[in-house]
Formats: sequence, structure tokens, C-alpha cells
Amino acid sequence: MALLSNQTIAATGLTPATVAASVGGDTIAPASLSDDRCFLYVNNGSASSITVTVADPGKTPAGNSGTAAAITVAAGAVSLIPIAPGSISAATGLASITYSAVTTVTVASVRR
Repeated sequence: MALLSNQTIAATGLTPATVAASVGGDTIAPASLSDDRCFLYVNNGSASSITVTVADPGKTPAGNSGTAAAITVAAGAVSLIPIAPGSISAATGLASITYSAVTTVTVASVRR
């Protein structure tokens, strides 16, 4: 897993500096556990759609594991996926992301 560096979207915009998606997944470190301004930028350059999964480290009232958010990114598409505060682990301060495939997939962590 690689820790993606946050890039801030300025008033003039942002062309994200992307990196290859990691086989074992990536992590994002929002500014705080209540930060709702982080997004995962995904550019799927492959010929097939992929699934991006944002882990849910929380527990239900019954003590069961949270439900991970699975987002489909179409072949050749770009997607901006919000990283909800509930996706951030209180223990690590990180949000964990995995990908169903990583070939020709690039990613970046952006903040508004």
C-alpha cells in the first residue's frame, strides 16, 4: 500500500499529478477524522471497467464490520470519488482503498 500525497485544488483549478495504482491498494491521510474535502481521482486507462473499494473501518451498532463502498469506474473513464469521514480509520487516521485491477490505472488524492 502506498500513501497518496494530498494535492489541493486551487481557485485556478488543478491538473492532478497521478501515480500508478498500487496492487495492494493505497491509503489517503485526510487532514482530520472529520475532513469531508478529500477525493480520490481515478483515471482508468484500461479496456475494462474496474471496481474501486473504499474500506469502512467502522462498526454497526451490533458490532459488525462496516460496509465498504464499491465504485465502478468505466473503461477509459475518469472518476472523482469522495472519501467520507466514516472511511477514515480512527486508529491510523488513514482511508484505505483497493482496486479490482491496476494495469493502466492512475490515481491521486485531491482536496478542495
